[in-house]
Amino acid sequence: GFAYMNGKGVRQDYDKARSWYLKAANQGHEESQYNLGVLYADGVGVRQDYEKAIEWYLKSANQGYSPAQYNLGFLYGKGDGARQDYDKARSWYLKAANQGLANAQYNLGVLYADGIGVRQDYEKAIEWYLKSANQGYVLAQFNLANLYSEDIGAKQSYTQAVKWYLEAAKQGFPSAQYNLGYAYVNGQGVRQDYDKAKYWYGKACDNGMQSGCDSYRIIKENE
Repeated sequence: GFAYMNGKGVRQDYDKARSWYLKAANQGHEESQYNLGVLYADGVGVRQDYEKAIEWYLKSANQGYSPAQYNLGFLYGKGDGARQDYDKARSWYLKAANQGLANAQYNLGVLYADGIGVRQDYEKAIEWYLKSANQGYVLAQFNLANLYSEDIGAKQSYTQAVKWYLEAAKQGFPSAQYNLGYAYVNGQGVRQDYDKAKYWYGKACDNGMQSGCDSYRIIKENE
């Protein structure tokens, strides 16, 4: 199934991939069950069918396969293939997050930060963002930096904000690069340094962020 799905050693053939995944899935192979869910969720080689996707994800998730648990959380959160249910979304994200899946940890952070299906709790948001951020998940790093910068749910710490903006910026995340530039212009969490500000604004500009280009130009014109 994997070979046909990815064209490894054979011509790519989604129908044959589905057929072989199905044989394995019916014998309880959790990854094949998950892959069938992906095929149905994305409409690859089959008609898109979120209900069938959920059916196969559930078989895999109930065996503890964390990517299936995450995808179930995502579908329940969006209401695709089932009635939108944030409590089920949180429950499945939690199962995956407790197995160390970074994107599930991040999504739990979002639920708590925004109060979606749970009581808004910035401390829990930070807890989950930290777990994800420490695995290098760039969105968690950026959101964590924002919380520290804005004094939401944690004692305001521009130093911590800069630390996490830097981690995200090094991965090419333009909003983090821009915010680093801003920190250096204003001396927030770092010593004021217009050269470093210009550097990070330039990086944001290179990655398509117009405000980075504008801020770079302003510094350049005032040199």
